[in-house]
Amino acid sequence: MSTSLHTEIFNDLLKLAVESGASDIVVKTNKPGFLRMGGRLRPVEMDPLTHENVRSFVDENVPKIFRPNWERDGQVDFAYAADDVGRFRVNAFHQRGTASIVFRHIKSRPPTFEELKIESDILIRLAQAKDGILLVCGATGSGKSSTMAAMLNWINQNLDKHVVSIEDPIEYTFTDDKSVFQQRELGIDVPSFELAIKSVLRQNPDIILIGEMRDKETFETAISAAETGHLVFSTMHAATVAQSLTRLFEFFPPEQIAQARRQIAGSLRGFICQKLIPALEGGGRYAAHEIMIADATVRNLILEGQNDKIQQLLEAGGDDGSKSFNKDLYRLIKEGKISKADGMRFSPNPPALEMNLKGIFFKS
Repeated sequence: MSTSLHTEIFNDLLKLAVESGASDIVVKTNKPGFLRMGGRLRPVEMDPLTHENVRSFVDENVPKIFRPNWERDGQVDFAYAADDVGRFRVNAFHQRGTASIVFRHIKSRPPTFEELKIESDILIRLAQAKDGILLVCGATGSGKSSTMAAMLNWINQNLDKHVVSIEDPIEYTFTDDKSVFQQRELGIDVPSFELAIKSVLRQNPDIILIGEMRDKETFETAISAAETGHLVFSTMHAATVAQSLTRLFEFFPPEQIAQARRQIAGSLRGFICQKLIPALEGGGRYAAHEIMIADATVRNLILEGQNDKIQQLLEAGGDDGSKSFNKDLYRLIKEGKISKADGMRFSPNPPALEMNLKGIFFKS
């Protein structure tokens, strides 16, 4: 079937986005396209996209199975592949009676740690855990999926594992190397998230990737998998380790918190929280991490409900690899990779970082 004029316009826009290194493309009716590059949104020099352009693109390209979602709910998520351009995660929605779309460029080949400019020692050690839950956290657009993909890429190159993923949609596609990957896309390979979650333990995985930790049922399945010898990777929208822990306990009603503490303390292997900071030179961004390794001390604090003391451990750091955002921001500033101004802007505690930069550190 030939490509319509509406789809051709979008393919040209997506091609420009990929060539420009944009991570996202924002489309609003009666406006030009906007590209997000280095975290900043920039307009494209083009004619405004009409309601017919935008609506027709969605109508022509939404998979048939998702069409009822679009017609019933006024919003839909799906994957789109533009010939000779690449794959994109698409969220189409209505606002003020017109159609809008946000595209996220999905790089088919999973990245390496070197390409992401992140220190790999701690992440490789976490990736070698035999079981438990490992959560990669951060705001939308902070690179969570890329970091998780780099860890799975390392596993694929170095370990013989059976990996089953549940994704909405599939972001990075893996070619089997030493490991075997089974990637299930919601709506295409399995009709619902609930069915995928219920069946995953019967698929003999060593490692389970859950695209997002979204609710109590998902987390309870992850705990069950961890307790039966599986390693579970997932992402969560939370800015810091403290916020991540709070989010986990929010999945449970008050009467189940004591039991949840025991389960979380027993199954959690660690948090990797991430922010992307503009590079001082040459464009691009560096990832700053707050990492919590769930060692015996951390598990005891979770059991006792003393989550506030975990932040003190992160600030103090240690041989296990745990560290606070301020410690990583301090490193990036001292190495000349990011500016002090940006470090302070992204710090969860700027006064403490200012003191660190003056050589003043507090030990717990």
